[in-house]
Amino acid sequence: MKTVNIIKWVATVIQLFGYGLTGMGITPLNIYFFIVGIFLWFVTGYLWRDKAIMVVHVGALISILSGLFFSSN
Repeated sequence: MKTVNIIKWVATVIQLFGYGLTGMGITPLNIYFFIVGIFLWFVTGYLWRDKAIMVVHVGALISILSGLFFSSN
């Protein structure tokens, strides 16, 4: 299996754990899973040279981090 496919599937599993943690109300651990999953999906987009995947995950990271920042105030 190619490295990029391993990264892609690891990212997917991590994000699914993030969704599960969100559903169970386990915060902020869910956010940390999302951040790792988003980063790994960005790496996947970079390796594939897929700008759409990179842009959507940069947007997701900005959203997650801004939500984390503003929720702690």
